[in-house]
Amino acid sequence: MFGSVVEVTDKNFNTLVVEVSGYVLVDFWAPWCGPCKALTPILESFAKSYEGRVKVCKMNVDENTEVVASVGVRGIPMLILYKDGKQIASQVGAATLEQLDVWVKSYIQ
Repeated sequence: MFGSVVEVTDKNFNTLVVEVSGYVLVDFWAPWCGPCKALTPILESFAKSYEGRVKVCKMNVDENTEVVASVGVRGIPMLILYKDGKQIASQVGAATLEQLDVWVKSYIQ
């Protein structure tokens, strides 16, 4: 599961994100969103470089409205970082690999 980007849904969100020990980064995105598409290869690179330290997931906001509403997604792409199932940080908007690296490192040190 680590080392690649995992698709999550309303049905498996608790199992794949909330019930996981450690860090999970979730990208809330939509297929029609240009910045979301630009973020995809960045997240794939990030997932490889953080393999074993941060699990990376993506959730399509058009197909999974329950979790999107419960976590308060108001803009996309929105990245939420979880630690042991609890939300510890979030940011809205695309980021470069370097920006993503700095942001996540500031929370997982």
